[in-house]
Amino acid sequence: MTQTAVPHPNPARASAVAALRRFNRFYTRRMGALDPHYMGSELSLVEARIFYEIAVGEPVLAKRIQEEVGVDPGYLSRIVGKFARRGWIERGRGADARERPIVLTDEGRAAFAALDARTFDETARLLGGLPDHDIAALSAAVDWIADRLGRAEGQDYHVRTWTVGDMGMVTARQSILYQQANGWGMDTLIGEITTAFLRDFRPGREQCWIAERAGRMLGSVFLVAEDERVARLRLLYVEPEARGLGIGADLVARCVEFARAAGYREIVLWTHAVLTSARKIYAAQGFAIESVETHDDFGKPEVSESWRLVLAD
Repeated sequence: MTQTAVPHPNPARASAVAALRRFNRFYTRRMGALDPHYMGSELSLVEARIFYEIAVGEPVLAKRIQEEVGVDPGYLSRIVGKFARRGWIERGRGADARERPIVLTDEGRAAFAALDARTFDETARLLGGLPDHDIAALSAAVDWIADRLGRAEGQDYHVRTWTVGDMGMVTARQSILYQQANGWGMDTLIGEITTAFLRDFRPGREQCWIAERAGRMLGSVFLVAEDERVARLRLLYVEPEARGLGIGADLVARCVEFARAAGYREIVLWTHAVLTSARKIYAAQGFAIESVETHDDFGKPEVSESWRLVLAD
């Protein structure tokens, strides 16, 4: 029996809902999202998404995956167990025995690389023969939609791990902002740090997180290995327009969580007395100042500080 739709009191909203539903049907069909074997793999769409969260966040705690994906804890546990039986993941103890960080095995990394490549190729195929200007417009439209819907849900930003092109953007933005705010010439130092991160990146032991909104970088932070027991937090920054949203505290908290899961015993960092907002964030996470000195590496005398957070004895 055919039912007649009840007119919505707001025609514009009803039209937008219908348009979104049409697009959902189109996209899920084109990408095969409802196929029980996502991209021809052995995984469902939900399993593939969880596999992705492990791969880009390792070592990652189950609670972080649950926050990102929004799945039932019991369902997540069954999927993680399935990955373990296939030999794709291992579970450690980290610095806190109550949490068991998840990392990929070599076999798991190979399986993820193959699935990620297929997903990239299939997504690129959607673009077909579109000219470059249409592709650019499509990208901007997708970012615009994500920004507007995110704001409607109260999501002012989201955090992801680094990808191609991020290091250049981090270097440029931090160099510009430090020059504008403090008169510091830091292009060489920041460039050396980001270059070394790319060259020597150790999955599962190091990570960079990017905060963004509608495709625009709002901040970033790095956690790198000082040695096997000590990690170093580096290059925390937040764009002026995004300060007050809690991005800095969020990024530093991710560093601490990651370091615990990776089994580090301590985190160290180097900062300056004039960076008062960052210093408050570090203190709130339990970091303490160990030493203070004055230097003129940036062209004028500045008071620098070394901080340390002990994670485990």
